[in-house]
Amino acid sequence: MADLPILGAALNLKTLETHRDLMLDKQRDLELQDFVMADVLNGDWQPLVDRAKVLLDGHRGRVGIHGPFWGFTIHTRDPDVREIVKRRLLQGLEVCEALGGTHMVVHSPYSTWDYNNLDNSDSSRQEVLEFCHLAMKDAVRRAEDIGCELVIENIEDKDPHARVELARSFGSDAVKVSIDTGHAYYAHGSTGAPPVDYYVKAAGNSLRHVHLQDADGYADRHWALGEGTINWHAVFGALGKLDSNPRLIVELRDHSGLATSIANMAALGLAQ
Repeated sequence: MADLPILGAALNLKTLETHRDLMLDKQRDLELQDFVMADVLNGDWQPLVDRAKVLLDGHRGRVGIHGPFWGFTIHTRDPDVREIVKRRLLQGLEVCEALGGTHMVVHSPYSTWDYNNLDNSDSSRQEVLEFCHLAMKDAVRRAEDIGCELVIENIEDKDPHARVELARSFGSDAVKVSIDTGHAYYAHGSTGAPPVDYYVKAAGNSLRHVHLQDADGYADRHWALGEGTINWHAVFGALGKLDSNPRLIVELRDHSGLATSIANMAALGLAQ
């Protein structure tokens, strides 16, 4: 058991308070979800950070946030929208700095439509990279300055390699890869993408963050681990070959399933 990976969790402040003892028992990595909304980032979020620091007294695991994503993509072509994207990413990093956070999740720009159409034009793939760089360059510099990693999470991604190439194109240790197991399983079951463990293999040691959720291959379920049909032996087998020590973050719709998720993976001999 001692050599098994330790699972962390994505929680909000309310559920962090509920699960505080569980998070501290093995110094589990934490991702706070309170900072995804524009109204929070545009308002006075300092009391939320202050509350988090009180709850995290004695916590030595890694801490980060899910960054803002509603209403935009990081490869937007609209220059006015791009200015909003740049501001949101920098606002998220302000929160990270105040928290002492070491990661912020950013959503991938790649859609199912892209999979079929990026090679329909000689310039499409390069344009995605260029527009992402325009939107993210300030955030990348800021992340470098504060020691935070921007981890790009698959959403609709059917090609597990495109997002990895995007992250590497920045040439920065502050831009790495995230995988959401349920998103990958949706893409596998509903759009013909590779299985979930192939996403891990494609990322290799660029992988620094994983959202662990169970699902059925049809929708973005965020069920407790063990309640769906993901092949967890294959996923953890692929993770076990990496040296990048990714944050393994259980991300559930119902946070009360955290302890069950950990227990189910422990029963399979995969994690603790």
